[in-house]
Amino acid sequence: MLNYLWFFLAALFEIAGCFAFYLWLRQGKSALWVIPALLSLTVFALLLTRVESAYAGRAYAAYGGIYIVASIGWLAVVERVRPLGSDWLGMALCVIGASVILFGPRFSAA
Repeated sequence: MLNYLWFFLAALFEIAGCFAFYLWLRQGKSALWVIPALLSLTVFALLLTRVESAYAGRAYAAYGGIYIVASIGWLAVVERVRPLGSDWLGMALCVIGASVILFGPRFSAA
């Protein structure tokens, strides 16, 4: 379960960092938004290394599902847009997929 905490925190920092760049480049905000963007993206990368996984690729694949959930949460809370039914269904499928990738049985390919 600790992996989900790391994934969720990493997602928040990644989204915040990307959103800061979005504010600067798409919304015409000050270029000073680059500073929190870079700091946030650095924290994101550090948090993602906390995930217990034998392979980085598997951790990143599982993270993708959690990132989607966090992105829809960001949409609702920060951007104040109500998620659609298809958003909820997609999030559920992604969390199931992320869980299968992260906790599925491990067989060695010989």
